[in-house]
Amino acid sequence: MNRRRRSTAFLAVAGLTAGLLLTAPQSASAANLIKNPGFETAGTGDMPYCWEKSGWGDNDFTFTTTSDAHTGSKAMKVELTRRVDGDRKALITESAACAPVVTPGKQYDLSLWYKTTTPDAAITLFRHDTTAGWQYWTDLKTLDMAGGWTEATVRTPEVPAGTDRISWGVSVYGTGSATTDDYTMDQVPDPVLPPECTGTAEQCANGKWDVLPTQNPVRSMHSVVLHNGKVLLIAGSGNDESMFEAGTFTSAVYDPANGSYKVVPTPKDMFCAGHVQLQDGRVLVMSGNKGYPTADGRVGYQGYKDSYIFDPETETYTKTNDMNDGHWYPSATVLGNGDVISFGGLREDSTGSVTAELFSEAEQQWQPLWKVNQTWSYWGLYPSMILMQDGRLFYSGSHVFGNNIPGTGSAIYDYDANTTTQVPGLRNKDERDQSASVLLPPAQDQKVLTLGGGNIDSNPEANRLTDIIDLKQPNPSYVAGPPIPQGTVDLGNGPVPQTGNQGKMYVSAVLLPDGKVLETGGALHNRANPVYETSIFDPASETFDPVAVDPEARGYHSSAFLLPDGRVMTTGDNPGNGTWNHDVSVYSPPYLFKGPRPQITSVIDTEWNYGDTQRITVDRPVAKAQLIRPAAVTHSSDPNQRFVDLPLSVDGDNVDLNVTSNPNLAPPGWYMLFAVDANGVPAVAKWVHLQGPQALKATDASAHVHDFADAPKGKVTGPGKKRVSQKVSPTVSGCDRHYGSINVCVPTDFPAEVKKTTAARCEWLKTNDYGRLKVNGKDDPLNLDRNRDGIACGKGDLTRR
Repeated sequence: MNRRRRSTAFLAVAGLTAGLLLTAPQSASAANLIKNPGFETAGTGDMPYCWEKSGWGDNDFTFTTTSDAHTGSKAMKVELTRRVDGDRKALITESAACAPVVTPGKQYDLSLWYKTTTPDAAITLFRHDTTAGWQYWTDLKTLDMAGGWTEATVRTPEVPAGTDRISWGVSVYGTGSATTDDYTMDQVPDPVLPPECTGTAEQCANGKWDVLPTQNPVRSMHSVVLHNGKVLLIAGSGNDESMFEAGTFTSAVYDPANGSYKVVPTPKDMFCAGHVQLQDGRVLVMSGNKGYPTADGRVGYQGYKDSYIFDPETETYTKTNDMNDGHWYPSATVLGNGDVISFGGLREDSTGSVTAELFSEAEQQWQPLWKVNQTWSYWGLYPSMILMQDGRLFYSGSHVFGNNIPGTGSAIYDYDANTTTQVPGLRNKDERDQSASVLLPPAQDQKVLTLGGGNIDSNPEANRLTDIIDLKQPNPSYVAGPPIPQGTVDLGNGPVPQTGNQGKMYVSAVLLPDGKVLETGGALHNRANPVYETSIFDPASETFDPVAVDPEARGYHSSAFLLPDGRVMTTGDNPGNGTWNHDVSVYSPPYLFKGPRPQITSVIDTEWNYGDTQRITVDRPVAKAQLIRPAAVTHSSDPNQRFVDLPLSVDGDNVDLNVTSNPNLAPPGWYMLFAVDANGVPAVAKWVHLQGPQALKATDASAHVHDFADAPKGKVTGPGKKRVSQKVSPTVSGCDRHYGSINVCVPTDFPAEVKKTTAARCEWLKTNDYGRLKVNGKDDPLNLDRNRDGIACGKGDLTRR
């Protein structure tokens, strides 16, 4: 994990302002937005007019205006003769006089001619934010080595909101040189034809939900989209103790192509395990349920140490070596080198695990404890740990069950330094239980959205909060986003409009190929009161657009995930009365009703490396392309979900895609490749395989690591005192086990509107279809068995004075 972070040092050309120019600027052509594109006009100092030196790090370099030009008499040569780290860039001067004006939401075609003696050169962009000033934007394209003059072309992503100018040029980050000339920049024309609606007006505006005719055969709470387009649905015992006692553990493989399900033998109770795709597309499944809580509530859930790998080709599980500790509800984050890191969960004795685990991609096994950096911190259950562009981990504050971790509830963890820095701004940090967090499109922007949540311990009404953080900032902090739109909520007598600040927990968030985010499902309280609301969030405008609503309840143990054809599938719902919703819904977003879909007619190569230029062909013009990592989701959590922009070079139906050089932006593995037209209509995805460690040996990706989140001012802590575990209450799941069977969840704390009387509590349980509840043991902490006959909420309990 390469985490070298440096401050970017710009070498400004002294006195280069519009009022001090000694030479008149060279006029640009009508289309070309670049001033002095061929370096022919001299400036003050030793750089041409409207060009400046930039760079950082420990290296020896020269900037030379050379006569070895493509056209005219001058070109710019940047050379590194020694490099320890960093880069050097010749960039358009970051000033109102020189930097091209751009329009938010538009795209621009960039072109230049170059010669290189190093493979370590790239087209790099900076943008001017009207509030925050100049900041790094992205690296668009790695330049192939070329001894003769070669043209490089690339299309920018859509210009972010608040951006009024950009600067760009070539960075050199390895020993050798890059000579460039004849820069051009043109705005991509707007599409001539508006989208053609191919459905009803309602479908074109809000999309459409369909409930599939065939039910899911297993009580799946884990969903993994496989690189063959099928979906692995893992149930284990399915939160059903009778299945656990019988040793009946199930998974199913769903095939969207024909709607079929295949039930797969499952060796262990993977109920509430962790999972992630490995580099080769197999699925690593870690820990799961070793035992259910005891009937008297004295012992809670237990997590085992076992780990398995599921092979999509054979559709079978194979055991790995054991983890160092048990982890019921663990995190699972794939790193830029293909390793997997995991935190949190419950141990074999029901206490909280403070052991970090590392699965080695190279060795294909969990590492022994002495090889893994430890903070001895308890991160809770399913902590959302998102990989940042420099290899650090961002804990977003999304988790499962009860209160958040101490402090601000959000943090940056640096594995190499073994330090944790608190990050401020997350609102109501102890009511983000079963919230969702996603790295917003594109991953290059390093923004995270966290939405919704509640608290199963105190059981308040779930909230509408959204918070957004920009990890590109040197001192990142969450800021308030727009509230989640309200829908209807079923309080026991059918759906009614939400009121006040009612929001939802158990929310799902899915990245869409048009660069937006679908949020759907949820409930108002702990495993009760489903909320029917679906919206699409636009990261560019930071606004929600309410759309068609999933007709099925999707609360606890539900999943939502993107299919390769651009639709979204939702499964599951497990309310507190122990029932399970086997119906499956599929959402067709509005973009599927906006005219014919483009097609990717060929992918020249499906094996990709970092820094590649890969060619595809399409049957009609496309505006953008991206890689979307397939889902591995459970309990509102998929920290590996990401949308990676692929800048374009377009030549008719041939489209060259420029792959990021930074594996922390796109960890190695299989991805869905989407191409999207100007109306946001995506092609059906093609699968491509992005290589990992092999590419890192050839190119040092540290040059593409900028000083994002480099100086967070929060409290910094190192590793604590070595310890065995964190004490965790047996009622961590928010259920009082004194009543009913194990898969029934009588809340330890009823919603605030329920009076603390036997009659009110029993009425709430009746309204939520709990049925007959046996009292386990002699204790009756909720006072539901007043006549002591062993049955909660019986007739005698309600009439007894």
